[in-house]
Amino acid sequence: MTEKKTNKLKILNDPIYGFITIPNALIYDLIEHPYFQRLRRISQMGLSHLVYPGAHHTRFHHAIGCMHLMQKAVRILKFKGVEISDDEANALYIAILLHDIGHGPFSHALESSIANGIHHETISLKFMEALNEEFSGQLSLAITIFKGEYPRKFLYQLISSQLDMDRLDYLKRDSFYTGVAEGNINSERLLTMLNVKNDHLVVEEKGIYSVEKFIVARRLMYWQVYLHKTGLAAEKLLEKVLKRANELSFTGKKLPATKAFSYFLKNAIDETNFTKETLKTFAKLDDYDVLSSIKEWISCDDKILANLSESLINRNLPKVMIQNNSFDKKQLKQIQQDIKRSLELSNNELDYFVYYGKISNQAYDATKNTIKILFKNGDLKDVTEASDHLNIQTLSKPVDKYYICYPKK
Repeated sequence: MTEKKTNKLKILNDPIYGFITIPNALIYDLIEHPYFQRLRRISQMGLSHLVYPGAHHTRFHHAIGCMHLMQKAVRILKFKGVEISDDEANALYIAILLHDIGHGPFSHALESSIANGIHHETISLKFMEALNEEFSGQLSLAITIFKGEYPRKFLYQLISSQLDMDRLDYLKRDSFYTGVAEGNINSERLLTMLNVKNDHLVVEEKGIYSVEKFIVARRLMYWQVYLHKTGLAAEKLLEKVLKRANELSFTGKKLPATKAFSYFLKNAIDETNFTKETLKTFAKLDDYDVLSSIKEWISCDDKILANLSESLINRNLPKVMIQNNSFDKKQLKQIQQDIKRSLELSNNELDYFVYYGKISNQAYDATKNTIKILFKNGDLKDVTEASDHLNIQTLSKPVDKYYICYPKK
């Protein structure tokens, strides 16, 4: 019996860009791989849907969108006479497709509570190396570019810089799904204005206003969406739920959880012991594992885990206060004493219910991977120098704000 051949040159319909083509059979096979399909079950924006109900798009959507933008960028640069070989182009498509494959459930909440500070980029690289073995070395060039080790630096900048395909997609996509119009950048024009000078990715002079809009949009999206106070409260609450579950599991308490999730609750995983076997278990872990477990923990006999889990599932989120200056110590002490008394908590338990910290927003960093503007006479200037928009220099300075979360009375 002859093997049925699959058409691997598929077309996907994306709500933002319209039709997206899968360029070749290798990329089709990578998309079909279970490691990549897992991204369908990882939310792009964590718990932001508790603020913006439409924000249910996934890392899968984002990765496919990035690949589409990379195809456009390569076409535009080649049209302008920049030499990019077919192998280099394909490596770029693979690298950007897989750049977020290492994200865990709810991304940053998991990184700071269960996986002990292993950055998702480190896990992405582990996934890429595992896939490279499976695909007989066909990802080697993509990995070299992804690690920033390829001699042509502008290729790396297309994947990771302050104006890369990742940012161009997520700003536009997150703006679309949240309905926050301020983030709707003109990615088409930004791509069209790209060029390469001295092995550096640059933007032609005519595109300066689009770059300004991009930087302003990034700033607004951070305050309005990514650092929205309710979204921040939900993410911090999730971190506390996971931290408590982790603590109980370490003391030998059996908590209902899927097999993959249990492994990460019971074991102290960090970069030193993240083996190939750990990676296979991580590949089975997604948002559904975490949410279904938290739903079960509502009936846990540990009152702290039960209380926190119920608050998260039923969106009974903590009260959040955000201000420009750090909180007065007397004010903090008063809040802590009030909550401790009303919930009858010990000092150790209090940390699960009252927490505070700092958030920072820097729309543009003028010290590294800067966005260069190419003028007609061949001059290159940093966007902060080239722009007559006074805000751009201001936006390159980080702005810190301080928050405190505690249960509503």
